[in-house]
Amino acid sequence: MYEKGAILPMFYLPPVAWFAELNKYKSDILIDKEEHFIKQTYRNRAHIYSPDGMLALTVPVVKGAKVHTKVKDVKISYDFNWQRLHWMSLQNCYRRSAYFEFYEDEFGPFYHEKFENLFDYNLRLLTVILKALKIKADIKFTEDYEPIYTGRHDLRLTLDPKKQTQVAQKPYFQLFEEKHGFLNNLSIIDLLFNQGPQTVNYL
Repeated sequence: MYEKGAILPMFYLPPVAWFAELNKYKSDILIDKEEHFIKQTYRNRAHIYSPDGMLALTVPVVKGAKVHTKVKDVKISYDFNWQRLHWMSLQNCYRRSAYFEFYEDEFGPFYHEKFENLFDYNLRLLTVILKALKIKADIKFTEDYEPIYTGRHDLRLTLDPKKQTQVAQKPYFQLFEEKHGFLNNLSIIDLLFNQGPQTVNYL
């Protein structure tokens, strides 16, 4: 165990492995808001379970959010109605799950209201998820960018949709597993909508 907790990136509807780490280090979590935005990562993408298998939901960002844009400054693009697409996808994929209706009113506003900054949007979503999970975490934010954090478990580059997660996950019930088997490390909402209040025990 690292003495000084962990440093995590801010993700959109983060994967199960992200929350497993947060739950492990919840007395000392640092979220990096000064790092440069990295495209094609969980920072603006979440994976859910659809009837056709894994489905990626991506929050589009304003063009110009290049490598040198700090993640806290990245703005969400509304050139097309991605919110409607995401909400329809969540409904289509999870309407029949045991707990979707239980949490529906908490998540619905995020797909109707407009939010300017990606980081703030993700943070507001995170607050709702932590409340649903009943996890009380001591979360602080970076004030400067540091490439290396000594003594702190640095997870900013390890949780990547293009890499296999190293976190072993025991299977839980997923709605379409009879078709495609158990899918590892999906967004926390897959676990939440299927397991409800038991989610925190799974973590």
